[in-house]
Amino acid sequence: MRKLAAVCIERPVFATMIVLALVVIGAASFFRLGIDRFPAVDLPTVMVRTNLPGASVEEMETQVSEILEEAVNQVEGITELRSISGPGQSLVVVTFDLDRDIDTAAQDVRDRVASVIRRLPDDVEPPIIQKQNSEQSATMAVALSGNLSIRELTEIADKTVKVVLERSTGVGEVQIVGGLERAVNIWIEADRLAAYRLPIAEVRTALRQQNADVPGGNVTSDITERSLRTMGRFTEAAQFNDLVIATRNGQPIRVRDIGRAEDGTKEQRSLARLNGVPAVVLEIRRQSGANTVEVVEAAKANLDRLRSQLPPGVTMEVVRDSSTHIYASLHEINVHLVLGSILACLVVFAFMRDWRATIIAAVAIPASVVSTFGLMAALDFTLNTVTMLALVLMVGIVIDDAIVVLENIFRFIEEKGMNPFDAAREATAEIALPVLATTLCLVVIFIPVSFMSSISGRFLYQFGLTAACAILVSLLVSFTLTPMMSARMFGGRRMDQHDGHGHGESASRRGFYHRLDLAYAWVLGLALRRRAVVAAVAVAVIAANVLLYRVVRQEFIPSGVDEAQFEMQVVAPEGASPAAMNDAMAAIEKDVRSVRGVQLVLATVAGGPLGAVNEGQLFVQIAPHEDRIFSLTRLVKGIVTLDPLEAFRNNYAQRDVMQQVRAKMRAYKELRVAVRNLQTFNIGGGNWDLDFIIRGPELEALARYTDALRQQAPELGLQDADTTLKLNKPELRVQIDRARAPTSASAPRTSPPPCG
Repeated sequence: MRKLAAVCIERPVFATMIVLALVVIGAASFFRLGIDRFPAVDLPTVMVRTNLPGASVEEMETQVSEILEEAVNQVEGITELRSISGPGQSLVVVTFDLDRDIDTAAQDVRDRVASVIRRLPDDVEPPIIQKQNSEQSATMAVALSGNLSIRELTEIADKTVKVVLERSTGVGEVQIVGGLERAVNIWIEADRLAAYRLPIAEVRTALRQQNADVPGGNVTSDITERSLRTMGRFTEAAQFNDLVIATRNGQPIRVRDIGRAEDGTKEQRSLARLNGVPAVVLEIRRQSGANTVEVVEAAKANLDRLRSQLPPGVTMEVVRDSSTHIYASLHEINVHLVLGSILACLVVFAFMRDWRATIIAAVAIPASVVSTFGLMAALDFTLNTVTMLALVLMVGIVIDDAIVVLENIFRFIEEKGMNPFDAAREATAEIALPVLATTLCLVVIFIPVSFMSSISGRFLYQFGLTAACAILVSLLVSFTLTPMMSARMFGGRRMDQHDGHGHGESASRRGFYHRLDLAYAWVLGLALRRRAVVAAVAVAVIAANVLLYRVVRQEFIPSGVDEAQFEMQVVAPEGASPAAMNDAMAAIEKDVRSVRGVQLVLATVAGGPLGAVNEGQLFVQIAPHEDRIFSLTRLVKGIVTLDPLEAFRNNYAQRDVMQQVRAKMRAYKELRVAVRNLQTFNIGGGNWDLDFIIRGPELEALARYTDALRQQAPELGLQDADTTLKLNKPELRVQIDRARAPTSASAPRTSPPPCG
């Protein structure tokens, strides 16, 4: 470092180009960095989702979930294996060791699932195996509403909007909630079906076989070859009425003989409303590893081009947008980064009282911060809360090396009366080893943070490397630009404060700073004379840290952040119909919208991962933070016209709105309502703070224990507690009389009744 400093003092262009090259690379990389809220963290979790329409929970548990668990359990490195079974759906969650490569683990799970597909029921849909990314919640939600019917809105959403959104960069899935899909319904009259002695399975088989285009191979002649295809698919609903189901006594039995075909819709299993108006919602989820802001921006750009294609009276509104809070948080961090840099420079100026020294020290801040962007781009980092906080923290550290070198040069010039070039050379050589040791100590503190073995290590990986890079660049600046600039910018300093031999009293030793030196010398002398007392105080402070550590609340990510939006989970008793759930959600919406500050309520039914019709979700958006919190800025602008004290008392935070909503929800005794902040980072499980797993051999006993625990939750300090095990869903069971069934099946068939 001494030789490098000496070369840079003599070769200013060389010193400038070393740092300038890093700055140019960093500046160019800054505009290519992605923007996100948190670092992209691939947690070692794989989910296997399987659907079997019409199956009960018990069938899904025994015929699907258990078979998949048995197969997946053989994969190496599993730390936890859990399954969630619902009506017609199974979800198997596989958690691996943190050291396990997530891509390899996902492929191993796919191989094991493929080996047992033949053991699953015949009508089961192919299992979907996917990695769990750090944000499973919807990145963006778009609501379609207007003067058209839900069926027409669904057609627009499915055939137009969804297609455009799926083509957007980074979009992994677009799910429609509240839609009503078109379908051809075959309505069968049970008495006619019984009169013809036709089983319903025969009708189903006929519809499947005759409504299909069948490939027939190739027709080859001497000079041509053509493909052959039998066109059997119906194009209109009325054509189904002429489809022949079976033949009895030489007479064909058609669909119109036992019922009718209708161009209608599928059974509506999900609902959506925006501020009480029926709507169709498209929830957009990003691909694993995709950048949130890039996904949202690409989707918005496509939506803007799509608005002109919508029919008159149809509105398309972006209800949920994750990029809004990302931009807001990064803007605040950038402001603090700039303000911190300015304040650091002012502190240097206050103590050194020389504008040239302030400029020399201040160069280290932008040079170190901007150069760090180059490393971030090389390592595929993003501009997120973690990396930007690392840079904000480094503002006070990257200037330290430059200040130490600069102050030593400053002292050599003022106290020893040396030539600026000689002072820069000698002072830098004298302080080189301590500066190098101090900087490397900081580096070895931050770099190990990136290699912690826990989930925190994955989360803080970018933090440690970003901080270490900024510190190393500051070390380079302190041995290149700092001595070079000091040698040239201090050349005009007056030497009349010295006696010619460097023994004069400098200006920095007079006045306030002289008294500060005397006070420090007195405290230092007192500490040296009372070494035992100082050591005892130090030990007491260290011991107090242990006690204080236990008092301070601990959490992975700060909770209770006021983002002006939150969500609600509503669970009705098992067996509740979609119509009953719709009425309950409408009443809840009305109560929520009556709370002060609520501006938007998006309610959905059966929009969860298992699509249960007795579950609903509400996304609530309240007034922006600046419209709810009293500030001097609002008072100066005249936005707040009330008395300042009265305006301050009228403040209300997001938690106040959530508490008012909880109070209103107590009126719904039969419903389980949970009011939570939006999940900002998913580390497994779901959007809750505590997840208890109670295991035992009998499901009925577990259901009783967990329900008793849920009822005692308020006494235990738990809020919005719920259970996943629900065994009280009503069902109808058909018992087959096996002695009479063969007789009925072989009974002689009568002539068909006349058709009117």
